[in-house]
Amino acid sequence: MSLTADPPACTVPAAGGTSTHKLVNAGAEKMIFKIKSSNNNEYRISPVFGFVDPSGSKDITITRTAGAPKEDKLVIHFAVAPPEATDAQAAFSAITPAGTVTIPMSATA
Repeated sequence: MSLTADPPACTVPAAGGTSTHKLVNAGAEKMIFKIKSSNNNEYRISPVFGFVDPSGSKDITITRTAGAPKEDKLVIHFAVAPPEATDAQAAFSAITPAGTVTIPMSATA
């Protein structure tokens, strides 16, 4: 049971930009995730909560607003989704994450 990110790292211009990544679930169980950022002032993530179907993937978009060049990271917490869950944000608060995926983010000048 795990999720992977493709591509595994994010590089965007410090002046602002977007990067799209796929969360890939190679397992046989539906996964639930929550994404946390080390820099909520300059990054916007969509979606923050979600599900990834078995043998499926989910696109996430990382958007950076203008700011000084620096290194940050996203941490994606995940677990097997409760079978009855339809609202990822509500369901995530009731589970214990089983693992994490880290996406290093680099804003370059």
